Amino acid sequence: MSLGPSIVCPVDFSEGSRAALWYAAAIADHFGARLIVMTVDDPLLAEAAAMAVLEPPLAAQSEAELRRFTADVLPHISAGAKTLKLHVATGKPATEILRVAHDTAADLVVMSSRGRSGIRKAFFGSTTERVLRETTIPVLITPDERPATTSLSEMARQIHRILAPVDLTAASRRQVTIACGVAKALGVPVILSHVLEPIFVPAGVRQALSSADSARRSQVEARLAELEASAPAGVTVERVVGTGEPSEEIVHIARTRGANLIVMGLHSGGFLGPRMGAVTYRVLSTTRALVLALPPGSHAD
Repeated sequence: MSLGPSIVCPVDFSEGSRAALWYAAAIADHFGARLIVMTVDDPLLAEAAAMAVLEPPLAAQSEAELRRFTADVLPHISAGAKTLKLHVATGKPATEILRVAHDTAADLVVMSSRGRSGIRKAFFGSTTERVLRETTIPVLITPDERPATTSLSEMARQIHRILAPVDLTAASRRQVTIACGVAKALGVPVILSHVLEPIFVPAGVRQALSSADSARRSQVEARLAELEASAPAGVTVERVVGTGEPSEEIVHIARTRGANLIVMGLHSGGFLGPRMGAVTYRVLSTTRALVLALPPGSHAD
């Protein structure tokens, strides 16, 4: 029997994870999803606490801290969330996050791009990267500084536009479908973009290939038009072709066009584009936008 949608939100008690929890709760509220808020204790600390016969036990202290943190971040737990569950794990953060997401049949992981380091706090920058490399479900990555969000309508007011930078492989159609689905739910437009990386042409053959750039751009425009045609009725779509280093250009487009949500794939690109997985990691390190990262073949709709 289906338990309905569920969302996993790992926190390390930093300001970054506070913002992630706001978004996770707003999404859970809108869809009536189960919300699993989790934290991960370092195994070395757990072993030291056990040897010292710590009272109350470390897991109990971590759960109490997690409960206080959740109550502070979400003083008015939205009635729309089907259930709220707190979970304390011990181990490597990325491994435990992925395990809990798998065991709970989660549909989405919501986590911060960065966090707080220290003896009890997992450093979520590197953890986020490891989760993205191994995840089989979508991951919504939130930047550190975001205003409090209590509903999907508030998210829409913050997002303005959704950017879907595609590499024009077979996976792009699904990426566009998901971006347009989110755009329709939020009532915001979509920007479809592709970034052409500059090609060095030796001076001796430059004249012979003078039309290569325009032909390449025309091919990309045609492919983007095909993807635009697949957008559902009621979604406004704009096409943008950029030139330059892909991650820099994606962040630039998002910033200048007011696209505060970027929907990106984690697959490898083809001959027309770069490796989107690597580009996604670089975008995450510089953008202030939300990023919805889609692994190959994930079941998001």
